[in-house]
Amino acid sequence: MELDPVHFQRVILQWFDQHGRKHLPWQQNKTPYRVWLSEIMLQQTQVATVIPYFQRFIAQFPDVLSLANANEDEVLHLWAGLGYYSRARNLHKAAKMIVKKFGGHFPDTIQGLTTLPGIGQSTAGAILSIAFNKRAAILDGNVKRVLTRLHGIKEAITVKSVENKLWNLAEAYAPHARCADYTQAMMDLGATLCTRSKPLCTTCPLQAHCVAFKEDLTHELPKKKITRTLPIRQATFLIIKNEQGVLLEKRPATGIWGGLWCLPQLEGQPDNEMINTFCEQKLHCPILTSQLLPSFRHTFSHYHLDIFPVLLMIKDNTHRIMEAGKQIWYNLDQQQTLGLPKPIQTIMRNLLWSEPSIA
Repeated sequence: MELDPVHFQRVILQWFDQHGRKHLPWQQNKTPYRVWLSEIMLQQTQVATVIPYFQRFIAQFPDVLSLANANEDEVLHLWAGLGYYSRARNLHKAAKMIVKKFGGHFPDTIQGLTTLPGIGQSTAGAILSIAFNKRAAILDGNVKRVLTRLHGIKEAITVKSVENKLWNLAEAYAPHARCADYTQAMMDLGATLCTRSKPLCTTCPLQAHCVAFKEDLTHELPKKKITRTLPIRQATFLIIKNEQGVLLEKRPATGIWGGLWCLPQLEGQPDNEMINTFCEQKLHCPILTSQLLPSFRHTFSHYHLDIFPVLLMIKDNTHRIMEAGKQIWYNLDQQQTLGLPKPIQTIMRNLLWSEPSIA
């Protein structure tokens, strides 16, 4: 049996007043910009991970104008390690759009917000309710979990008809008053009590109404389609080093690590013939030494990548390989403000610790 929305709101808000999170960095000095930034960072990322990134980002870009005026490398540098880099690129694009199209003011409608890159219906609802205290529904992972268990929805939540049903429930429960507190309460409930594993049902304000609790289904719900075992890919990363530093290449704007600076990459495990061919075509200068460094694995959402770093020491007459704006020599001693993927940061850090000299 569905809960009366007014009763549901009252229960949720009473719990929030006593137990909700009210001291997160983006809840202080609340502005649409800070709310927007936090919501983008929190997409598919835990609060504890986001906090230090948010604080560094705000210190560098305190408002939408400063972000709009930044260059992409500065933005990606601060985002590096947070993952899902399209969020950072969209954030930068949206800031420029807010300044140019909206005069530096955030749109305060779902329609206006969803015209901005990187903002879907749920994120728009969160911004609208938290930043502007306007009625709007959200359906992030936390809210999906709460509503699915509460109503005992046994179908996979990835099915479109089930998602529509969850949106209808979220819309029905959304209040006309205390919109910001209610939205935060729903997110907090899912993040702190109605967790993926080992939910704290005994302290949940919705326990008496929860179908999943009554039927002992909390460990089964929500259901998702069965995911396949992640495939494994392999790549050779070339650490091409001379007296100037390490060669980095800017990756295309789309795809994995889009817009970030990376080591030249070859598919598969290290192959001497493949490496020599690459160097002949790209470097046009002899390799002094070659050394295979320890491999390691980096996991994306949809595959594992086994990385095999190879250190190549070359002579210094390498101006012919440079392509303006797409290649640089990265000075390990005087590191530039660049967006580097986390695995590249790891390789660079290890390289500093075991700095070999050019023979």
